[in-house]
Amino acid sequence: MSDHHEHGHEHHEGHHVQHAEAEHEHHDAHQGHGGHDKHAGHDPEAFRRKFWLSLALTVPLVATSHMIMDWFGYTLEFPGMELVGPVLGTAVFVYGGWPFLAGGVREVRDRVPGMMLLIATAISVAYIASLATSLGFFDLEFWWELGALVTIMLLGHWQEMKAIGQAQGALAALAALLPDEAERVKEDGSVETVSASELAVGDVVLVRSGARVPADGEVVDGEAEMDESMITGESRPVARGQGERVVAGTVATDSAIRVRVDAVGDDTALAGIQRLVSQAQESRGRGQVLADRFAAVLFYIAMVAGVATFAVWSLLGDLDSAVVRTVTVLVIACPHALGLAIPLVIAITTAVSAKAGILVKDRLAIERMRTVDAVLFDKTGTLTKGEHTVAGVAGTEGADPDAVLHLAAAVESDSEHPLARAIVAHHGHEHGEGARASDFRSRTGRGVEATVDGKRYAVGGPALLRELELEAPQVLSRDVDAWSGRGATVLYLIALGSAHHDGDPEVLGAIALEDEVRPEAKQAIADLRSQGVQKIAMITGDARAVAEAVAADLGFTDADEVFAEVLPADKDQAVAQLQERGLRVAMVGDGVNDAPALARADVGIAIGAGTDVAIESAGVVLASSDPRGVGGVRRLSKASYRKMIENLAWAAGYNIVAIPLAAGVLAGVGVTLSPAVGAVLMSASTIVVALNAQLLRRVKLAR
Repeated sequence: MSDHHEHGHEHHEGHHVQHAEAEHEHHDAHQGHGGHDKHAGHDPEAFRRKFWLSLALTVPLVATSHMIMDWFGYTLEFPGMELVGPVLGTAVFVYGGWPFLAGGVREVRDRVPGMMLLIATAISVAYIASLATSLGFFDLEFWWELGALVTIMLLGHWQEMKAIGQAQGALAALAALLPDEAERVKEDGSVETVSASELAVGDVVLVRSGARVPADGEVVDGEAEMDESMITGESRPVARGQGERVVAGTVATDSAIRVRVDAVGDDTALAGIQRLVSQAQESRGRGQVLADRFAAVLFYIAMVAGVATFAVWSLLGDLDSAVVRTVTVLVIACPHALGLAIPLVIAITTAVSAKAGILVKDRLAIERMRTVDAVLFDKTGTLTKGEHTVAGVAGTEGADPDAVLHLAAAVESDSEHPLARAIVAHHGHEHGEGARASDFRSRTGRGVEATVDGKRYAVGGPALLRELELEAPQVLSRDVDAWSGRGATVLYLIALGSAHHDGDPEVLGAIALEDEVRPEAKQAIADLRSQGVQKIAMITGDARAVAEAVAADLGFTDADEVFAEVLPADKDQAVAQLQERGLRVAMVGDGVNDAPALARADVGIAIGAGTDVAIESAGVVLASSDPRGVGGVRRLSKASYRKMIENLAWAAGYNIVAIPLAAGVLAGVGVTLSPAVGAVLMSASTIVVALNAQLLRRVKLAR
């Protein structure tokens, strides 16, 4: 079939990309907190234990405080009561305060002063002042405030680490998708149960109905409806049969299949996603860098404010107030909210996007997406399905279109060519099972022929007409010209005579086949326009007629652009051209030849059914092949940036107001803050930031 081959198209068999329906975040990304790590006890469980024990020790400290007794009008007296403060207070300081003290020392050693050093300084000053009071140097009632301060700090940190730590469960959730055991088929056909880690490439495994696929591979026997929702986010099962790939973690819902393993361990798609997720969280965005700088600046501001507060109140002759105010300034200035502002937004952004099938590989790509004003789509496999479908059927006066389709599908039924399969599939969809053909024969490079109901028919393109010295009848010419003008592939149905006697060949009809436009592509483009994207562009190696026809179907306007007949090696030049005009460009593609363009674009977005190379070159990966995800990425980018700015503004504004109050500038009119109240306000600030970040979960990624 000449035209079966004349009309090549860029169709790249890819692998499926899985996404995690969970939050993804590393403690590394939480650098605004002085680089928390588990060695310093920075995991939620450690903070939970320390909080409850510190609380238990703080209750007697508060109950035996003379200040608290005066406030609530009760009296406690028992032997050794004066030792409760120093003994329990020291225990709280050493045990509860240890993570902060160790973190502060680490920040000094790394020369990156931040929140841990601020907290360590505040509780150390409070402890020394309390000890000095117990030894008779001061008259400060401070042990209970030290206990309350450490306990509130531990509570704030525990809740914060829980919020960030939920995200770390993402990789564990991904790993949980893999079964622990697999049923390996031995050479004699018997089945043995082995650990999934023992599987090797080439092994055949039995996946029973309801079981998960243990490793990536190809179906060698059976057919099943596969639940691939963890890959694409689509809840509808997908039929997978012999010769088709299945991915580790997907579920065979209705029947058993046998799969030949072709990837294990770190080579599986699931492991690839785990790497993508961790890369996304380790790639530090500009917002995070800004927050880290801000935390360092705040440390110096707090130190200067603390020293100034101590100096001023000392000069005023009130040493007790000097100590209390200094501690309060140091507590209030702890940039808890600031440290949480960015990492929590990153964690929730990743969670929300992953559930929608959007994998953020590079934080900067997501940050840049909100500023994109031109989106360049690769045509084949991105805006179109990369598979041909019947676009039109026409018959001569003696044959109606249904009869033409019926006969052509029968003739093509034994052919493996993609165009033949498209005709057979279309007929099956429209009319059910077709007629049976016999004596099938291929006319190499021109077409195929077969016998249907005792008569001989052929199907092929213009090369077959030339060989048989035929011309398309006038009655078909109008349709054929229109189809050809759109760049469609046209195949003809030709009657050759009876099975035993060659007659005069006669053209009975024609069928047009086109690369099918994805139904969701039009919505994707309309969505981007509604978000204010200036220019939509399309790039393809196909002829201009084909490209223009697809652009018309998609509703391109005069402001949009079509790059046609572009050689694979030149695709990145189209991106460069758009950038030279001052446009910020997002490139969306799936093929190997899209990789340079994806890398050159301001934001590279790989369609997930695409190739490994395209995915490696992109900053964002759409797990499904739905281009509507591009609009979702932009919407998420804007919402994420807005939340970062809101959180930074709140954290900064809070400190600008709170530090002068803590220093006692309004003490003359009776407005003062104690260290414990300062700790409560600081924790409240953290809660505001955390709740604001949670609002990201309400962002609708689809229109």
